[in-house]
Amino acid sequence: MYTTDWCPYCRRAEALLAARGVTAIEHINVDRLADGRRLMMQRTGRRTVPQIFVGERHIGGFDELTAADRRGDLKAWLAECATMTTSAA
Repeated sequence: MYTTDWCPYCRRAEALLAARGVTAIEHINVDRLADGRRLMMQRTGRRTVPQIFVGERHIGGFDELTAADRRGDLKAWLAECATMTTSAA
């Protein structure tokens, strides 16, 4: 997840993911990383945080994350990632 220290939507995204059983989130702080925002924009095409990935799947921001959760997509994507991690071990 691309994030900043001060972003309230980043904290809300973390809370939602934790509520869905995610125990580890890789944080890429775009304010602390030299060229962080530029690198995020190259990867996502967006300039706002959070920018959330589930595995290699770009979800988007907090609004897209909550929409995916409401549709049931988030649960499926998390299960897919867990299966990939388990089969790779």
